[in-house]
This record gives sequence, structure tokens and C-alpha cells, in this order.
Amino acid sequence: MHAPLDFAAQSEIFRRLHAANPVPVGELNYRDAFTLLVAVVLSAQATDVGVNKATHGLFARAASPEAMLALGEVGVVEEIRTIGLFRQKAKSLIALSKILVDRYQGCVPDSRAALQSLPGVGRKTANVVLNIAFGHPAQAVDTHVFRVANRTRIAPGRDVLAVERALEDNVPVSYQRHAHHWLILHGRYICTARKPRCPICPIADICPFEEKTA
Repeated sequence: MHAPLDFAAQSEIFRRLHAANPVPVGELNYRDAFTLLVAVVLSAQATDVGVNKATHGLFARAASPEAMLALGEVGVVEEIRTIGLFRQKAKSLIALSKILVDRYQGCVPDSRAALQSLPGVGRKTANVVLNIAFGHPAQAVDTHVFRVANRTRIAPGRDVLAVERALEDNVPVSYQRHAHHWLILHGRYICTARKPRCPICPIADICPFEEKTA
């Protein structure tokens, strides 16, 4: 495993990413912490575009835990059947909505442990909600972040937890808030899996990735 880039290189990479997109925005549609949580749960093994199509109708009918429970599992299935694993996800949404109503007065908790105790919510989902809804500098590591973090050596790690911890340790504090957003977008549109678009990459001269495209 390679060592991470030095602080000066880290700072310059994030300075450039910030300059290109000062306030990066996620591509899932949501209204508040609850609808964000729902959207991220639904995004597992599904595209953001597909989730947004499903949640357009779902949120019109159920934009709160109470409304989700009233809609019921059958109603949720009707709205999300176009995305993968829709039956299991419908069960999770009903179950987590009940817990939010029973334990948290219908509010989404701002604790990673509390979020991860909800059905269908893993560490990545919890970190997304903590970061976007509550402004915590949590680092959600998906396949894009994992790839970019290792290719650039911003935060090398053998698994997602190692990369998450490396991001927390290595990314300059002033860039922690939006770091995972910049890396997701960079991995989605520039540092792609099969053929990275190195000629238009704003950090190509710093990135130590050996298999750059011409």
C-alpha cells in the first residue's frame, strides 16, 4: 500500500477541486433529513437518476415517517418498483419510519450509531446523512471515492473503512466538509473506472496514478 500524498499536495488538490466547484451538491433529490435518508437507502444498487424518478411520486405521498407508515409497505412498493431490490427496500423504509416515530419523535437522529441502528442504513448511508443534513465532516466512501482516493493517493486504503479513516486523517480540515462530494463527482465524471479522462483532469499533474490516459 502506497503512502498518502504529502500535506502540500493534498492542499493543492482540494484547492483546485474547490475552485472548480466551491459548494458541491449531491445528485439525489430530497427535501429534508428524512427524505434524504430515504433517498440514500434507495440508492443502494441503483442510479441517482432512477432513485429520483421513484422518489418524485413517493415523496408526493409520503415525505415524513408518519406519512410513510400511513402509506404502508404495499404503497411504498408501488412507488419504488422501478429500482433494484424494491421489496426489501420498502420493508426497510417502513421499519425505519416506525423506529423514527417510536423512538425519535419522527426526527432523524444526528448520531452515526443511531442512524446505523436503523434498518437498511449502513455506515456509508449514515455518513451521507450526517454530512449533508447536519453538516458534519463525515466521509462517505462509495466506489467512486474509493477509486479516486487510491489512484491519487489522497487517502489510500485496502477497504472502505481504511479509506474513510485516511480521509479524516489526511484531508486538510478546511476541506473536510465537502471532500467526499468532490471525490464522488470527480470519480463519476473524470476519474472514471475504465478510462479516466486524464487530459481534462484538473489535478493530473499532481496525481501519481501511473496508467494515465493520453
